[in-house]
Amino acid sequence: MKLIIAEKPDQGLKLAAPFSFQKKDGYVVIPPQPLFPEGAFLTWAVGHLCELLSPEEYDASWKRWSLQTLPILPDRFQHKVTKSKWKQFKTVKELVHRREVTEIIMAGDAEREGEAIIRIILTVAKCSKPLKRLWISSLTPNSVKNGFENLLEEQETRNIYYEALSRSCADWLVGMNASRAYTLLLQQKGVSDVFSTGRVQTPTLALIVQRELEIENFQAKPFWEVLATFNIDGKNYNGKWHKDGESRLEDPELAKKIVQFCKGSSARIDTIEKERKEFQPPFLFNLSSLQATANSLYKFSPQKTLEIAQKLYVKGIISYPRSDSSFVTREEAAMFPETLEKLSQFEAFKEYFPLPFNSVMTNKRVVNEKKVTDHYAIIPTEQVTNPAKMSGEEEKIYSLIVKRLISAHYEKAIFDYTTIHTLVEERASFLSKGKEEVQSGWRKVIYGNKKEKESDAEEQDLPSLQDGEKGIVQEVNVKEGKTQPPKRYTEGQLITVMKTAGKHLDDGELTKVLKKTEGLGTEATRAGIIGVLKDRKYIEVKKNQVFATNKGKVLIQSIGPSILASPEMTAKWEQRLHEIGEGKASPEEFMEQARKLSMKLIEDAKNQSEAWSFDGMDLSEFKREYGNRKGRASTGTKIGKCKKCDGEIVDKGTFYGCSNYSTSKCNFTISKKILGKSISATNAKKLLTAGRTDEIKGFKKGEKVFNAALEWKEDKVQFLFEKK
Repeated sequence: MKLIIAEKPDQGLKLAAPFSFQKKDGYVVIPPQPLFPEGAFLTWAVGHLCELLSPEEYDASWKRWSLQTLPILPDRFQHKVTKSKWKQFKTVKELVHRREVTEIIMAGDAEREGEAIIRIILTVAKCSKPLKRLWISSLTPNSVKNGFENLLEEQETRNIYYEALSRSCADWLVGMNASRAYTLLLQQKGVSDVFSTGRVQTPTLALIVQRELEIENFQAKPFWEVLATFNIDGKNYNGKWHKDGESRLEDPELAKKIVQFCKGSSARIDTIEKERKEFQPPFLFNLSSLQATANSLYKFSPQKTLEIAQKLYVKGIISYPRSDSSFVTREEAAMFPETLEKLSQFEAFKEYFPLPFNSVMTNKRVVNEKKVTDHYAIIPTEQVTNPAKMSGEEEKIYSLIVKRLISAHYEKAIFDYTTIHTLVEERASFLSKGKEEVQSGWRKVIYGNKKEKESDAEEQDLPSLQDGEKGIVQEVNVKEGKTQPPKRYTEGQLITVMKTAGKHLDDGELTKVLKKTEGLGTEATRAGIIGVLKDRKYIEVKKNQVFATNKGKVLIQSIGPSILASPEMTAKWEQRLHEIGEGKASPEEFMEQARKLSMKLIEDAKNQSEAWSFDGMDLSEFKREYGNRKGRASTGTKIGKCKKCDGEIVDKGTFYGCSNYSTSKCNFTISKKILGKSISATNAKKLLTAGRTDEIKGFKKGEKVFNAALEWKEDKVQFLFEKK
């Protein structure tokens, strides 16, 4: 009898759906049928059922945060069952050891993390039975059945488990050691807070802080431009004065002189340049491009887009969302005609049919086996669904994915770009630019009748003109402007910045590595990294713009030139981890290097701390509060028991957070300020112990001011309004 272990309950039920089954507590029973002649049990994890031991579980002396106990270097990493998930682990373990179970089928998500989740559970459960691997990119009934008919041998995916395990253990080493070192050294400088660091999160934060400082230090400078309207035989168009390609003048008096010279003067078209440009359809979506597009169009956070896409995947209507590929194999491309025929019946997509091209089988921008790694691009499955029957958010993401596939079956878009050089009195040169759509092609699908946001606002519809035509300057004036600072990243742009972090390296070879390994983080982890930076109060997102907080700036200022904040370390690590996944590098050697690096990071922090200076920075929020006035707690004071684990909720300065964060990554927090109202330690205690606070007066949302209690409901803090 087989035992199938899925990664999550909803995924497990989807794997059971093609068969008849009987649901039990924490698992299902599939009766004998052709694919499972003796029947099968199917159970699931709930994400990570097991976690790495905390430092003090290896050595009691590591519980206390002290520079003397660093570095923390366990001889051998071990996992334990997460307390809140013990019941499900017990169910899985009992099934693993049932006498009638002769083989285990690992059915986690078909990627490194999914591999590690199931294998670690089996290791902790002391499983010694034969293993097989289910590897699928879609949860449609056909895909599920096909996957069970073509199971992989356990050793075929063993190396990606070693890669995932090496990644998590090495990240633990760097995170635990560097976080304690910087927190303790900053405390010596009077900065009292917990500063966590990480191999991916810290270089990402450094990029955000760098942009923040560029904006803060930017000094706007005024400039002046001369704009003219020309009349050439009754045909009007606009132009901008320039000299040697530069149109901005630093001297307003010179701008006025140019205006006086040009007023009512003769004008002649010196040259007309025309260039035709062709634009191929965009690539199919991978997760990063889907997140960036959804953020640009709908202001969805990367995490929200991933969550919506995951729901669509579990429903079986799109392929695996955590894909890093924008290509498909010939096998998937062969299914497109059937899928598109079904989609053409829906009102939302009817106008795009019939398609200019019925097949993309020979199009290497779509079908490229060499560029499909663990998964192919995100595409709609043959189990199509009418978007009109979906929730608004799901409809948006599904339609984006469908339209991207449809556009791949369209012609290229073609534009003619025109540049006119006009001479005034044969001396002053003006530049005019225009763009004309020759063929809309795929843009009809992506943009419809709406125009794409122009990258150059100066482009205009130009009349038909010829070289040498003459006329006059009809109008001319000076426009004053100011240089603008760099723009803050949006969350969608931040995903792209993380993916292209290699551009920030000077070393060409390392840049190639990061390009090959897709920058900082992976498709599956980038949204989570941004979430971690928010949770740890290093960044804030306001109106979709990413701001670095004081805390983020203090950390990056202290880390300075350390390799911890550079993409260089990630580049080297990702290269070696990739080699481990391919079976070309030793996990043991990699971990030894990670241990040496952890020691070096501690020494670097100690040496650099002597020269730390935070002049000009406001550190008042990090000063420890002494005394314990009514309703207030000093930093570090225990408030109550955590709602998510067995940890203590303590005052962390700007919020109340779990003491287990540094060990088990428990991210339970209560903000100290909600809609303008400070949440006292007294009310935080009531929320943790009684599940609700007394009524708090004066919450403010926009112009509305209201009173409400806070309650803990559905795993989050919610408002509770008293019944009148």
